[in-house]
Amino acid sequence: MKLLVTGATGKLGTKIVEHLLTKIEAENVIISVRDPKKAASFAARGIEVRQGDFDAPETLQQAFAGVDRLLIISTDGEEATRIRQHTAAVEAAKAAGVGLIAYTSIANAEASQNFLARTHQVTEQLIRETGIPFLFFRNNWYLENEQSTIDAVRAGQDWLTSAGNGKVGWALQEDYAEAIATVLVDPKPEQSIYELSGPLHTQQDIAEALGQVLGRPVQVKQVDSATYTAIMQKAGVPEFLLPMLQSIQEGIAAGTLAVESQDFEWILGRSPVSLKDGLRKLVQ
Repeated sequence: MKLLVTGATGKLGTKIVEHLLTKIEAENVIISVRDPKKAASFAARGIEVRQGDFDAPETLQQAFAGVDRLLIISTDGEEATRIRQHTAAVEAAKAAGVGLIAYTSIANAEASQNFLARTHQVTEQLIRETGIPFLFFRNNWYLENEQSTIDAVRAGQDWLTSAGNGKVGWALQEDYAEAIATVLVDPKPEQSIYELSGPLHTQQDIAEALGQVLGRPVQVKQVDSATYTAIMQKAGVPEFLLPMLQSIQEGIAAGTLAVESQDFEWILGRSPVSLKDGLRKLVQ
C-alpha cells in the first residue's frame, strides 16, 4: 500500500511521517511538498519525495499518481485561499485515481460555528462528492497553539483570555500525529470520521496546570473581546493577526471546541498526554 502525505515538512506533517515510519517501510511512504529540497532528510531515509504545489494544480495529479491512500493536510491562510488550494488537491486526487482520501479537518466540522469551520465543511463535501472512500480526522486544538501565551506567562504575564469558561479539547500534535498515522495504515479502518479531542478544559484549568509546571500560581486575566484585541495590539501582534486571535477566543467562548470524544483512547490504546505533561513538554 502506497501512502502519500501532503505538507510533510510542516510541523504536523513531519510528525505524521515519523510515526508512519515506525509502522510501515519507508518505500511505502511518499510525500509531496512545494520544494523537494526541503525534504532532503526524508529522501535520505528512503522516502519518495514528489513536487506538489497546491498553488500550481498542474503538479498535483502527477504527484498523486499511483497512490493508494492520500492524506491532505489542511493548508494555512485565509479562507478563500485554503478552499481554492483544497479544491485543487481533491480534484487532482480524483483525476489520479487515488484509492482513499484522508483529510485533517476541525472538531465537529459539519455543525461547527467556529470561524475556521467553513473551509473544512467545503473540503469535506468536495471529498464526499468524489465518491472515493474517505477518512476525516476532525482535530480539536493543538496545545502548541497556546505557545505564545505560555511564553508570556513565563515572562511574568497573567494568562490572558476572553474565552470565559469555554472548554477546549487540547492535545499535543504528537498525539494527533500518532493517531492519524495509526488509522492510515489500518487495512480496514472501522470508522470514516474520527473526532480527535482530548479531555475538555477551561482557561482556568490550563492556567492552573501551567502553574504546577512552573511551580508558582498563574493568574487568569479574563477580559472582554475588544479589550483582549486591544491588549494584543499593544503587545505588538501584527494587525492582520488580530481578527483571527479574537475569533479564536470568541469561538472557544461559544463552545465550538467543547467536543467530547474517546477516539484518541480507542485508536492509541491510551489517553492523550495530560494537560500538565503536555505543558511541561512545551515549557522544556
